[in-house]
Amino acid sequence: MRDRITGCAVGAAVGDALGMPLEFGPRRSEEGLVREMQSGRLPAGTFTDDTEMALALADSLLAHSPLDPGDLAERFAGWYRAGPQDVGIHTGEVLRRIDTGQPWQAAVAAVQAQHPDSAGNGSVMRCWPVALACHGDADRLLHESRLQSRVTHPHRECVEGSAFLALAVAQLIAAAPIEGAIAHALSRVDLPPQARAAIQQAPHRSREELANSGWVRHTLQSAIWGLCSTGSFEEAVVQVVNLGNDADTAGAVVGALAGAAYGLSAIPAAWRARLRGEWPLGSGACFDEGRLAALADRLARVD
Repeated sequence: MRDRITGCAVGAAVGDALGMPLEFGPRRSEEGLVREMQSGRLPAGTFTDDTEMALALADSLLAHSPLDPGDLAERFAGWYRAGPQDVGIHTGEVLRRIDTGQPWQAAVAAVQAQHPDSAGNGSVMRCWPVALACHGDADRLLHESRLQSRVTHPHRECVEGSAFLALAVAQLIAAAPIEGAIAHALSRVDLPPQARAAIQQAPHRSREELANSGWVRHTLQSAIWGLCSTGSFEEAVVQVVNLGNDADTAGAVVGALAGAAYGLSAIPAAWRARLRGEWPLGSGACFDEGRLAALADRLARVD
């Protein structure tokens, strides 16, 4: 179980970093798949906002049990203030309001009112720390994964998508079969019918049918497709990030799932060795595989 717990955390960051140079790019053919860490807008192996926001959530979970949304909002605002290299449009609008002193409830309500159909993947990409912290308590996991989404992404697809992903990760950590973990997670969440169908149909889609956009529905569909259509951590992540478009976020999501399914030992050593980022943002401190694994242990209370 410890291998799967640390595999989830490191896997999410690895998927993020592997997808980083492919973000907004085209879908690659099977003959041209990228399989190594490459440089892009950041040096090779560097994780992005997907992992940075997850680390902010992890810090909040370690500081407060149960999760305090006010504390989480302040941590997100502090991250935003430090000047991340990348931040989603919806997330940035919410955090800008919070950073000027607006309560998080008012900030997120104002932005969602302006864009009522906004259902981006910004809360799903970061929710894996909840799965680790609550892996033994499904009710708490469902509540806190939904709560962390509502701080920035209150749309039903985002809220329930986060709950689905966190519960699926927890099931995989407990060694449930992949198909069983997905089915169980779907049975406990209230996803809109079309979003639910997108996940259920994902294993049967072809690569060409996957949009892999910033819509939470597309991100979950790509991640479930990658997890179900391959047989290893490496292949799951490679297939998903090479779909292009929102490659780093889809990579982070499938990385969390595949890391939980296959464990840290299944993640290629060359990828793990190159993995790094700065955390806390602006501190100059290097956050690498070892620190991620230690954080996962603390979240899951593994000695």
